[in-house]
Amino acid sequence: MKKIFSWQVLLGLALITLSAFFYLLHYTIFRDSHHIFIYLLGDIAFVPIEVLLVTLIIHRMLSEREKRDMLKKMNMAIGVFFSEAGTALLKSLSAFDPQGNKLGVKLVVASNWSEQEFLMVKKYVNDYDCKIDIHRGDIQGLKDLLIRERRFLLALLQNPNLLEHEFFTDLLWAVTHLAEELSHRKDLKTLPHADYEHLSGDIKRAYIMLITEWLAYMKHLKESYPYLFSLAVRTNPFDPAASPEVR
Repeated sequence: MKKIFSWQVLLGLALITLSAFFYLLHYTIFRDSHHIFIYLLGDIAFVPIEVLLVTLIIHRMLSEREKRDMLKKMNMAIGVFFSEAGTALLKSLSAFDPQGNKLGVKLVVASNWSEQEFLMVKKYVNDYDCKIDIHRGDIQGLKDLLIRERRFLLALLQNPNLLEHEFFTDLLWAVTHLAEELSHRKDLKTLPHADYEHLSGDIKRAYIMLITEWLAYMKHLKESYPYLFSLAVRTNPFDPAASPEVR
């Protein structure tokens, strides 16, 4: 910190000295202090306007543009996640939910959903009392899926565009943690009851977070990419009648 501060002080002093030298040179040649002070005051008067233009207007415009570009790249990464692993993972995890059919009815997103409907369903998911029954689903199939996609999930965690999306990063960590837990168990059919309860908690955490992020992603597609939204609706993992074919 001291080195940076000293460097900045030295640069400031050097620039002031250089400016004073040129003013002195101007006076030495032309002997016109009146002309020097007229332009000096004019330049100083323009400084606040320059600060306004640079820091408040131009800088803000560049920041907004950079933010839009970052959000676009971030949503592209989230889209890749759901295409490669997220949708299949939702199907697998929902099998462990005894009330999965009841929840699934709420999650059958329609093409005419409004923003208010997305918010209502999001609230329903946040208040949803999820009780995982680990014996209902295919735990071995879930393990195989997560191990198969583990390298892909770790690659996503290294994506710098996702650093600003804290919730999605937490979701990736929750899914990766579940993958690690399952990969360390050789025989998933003969685990103690306490261990099944522990795995149920890990599944529940990933399941609810995944649904929440999926809803946000569907809302984004509806607002920005109607053609991708159409395909996402036709391949909805919560809709038993979903079909990619247009009918």
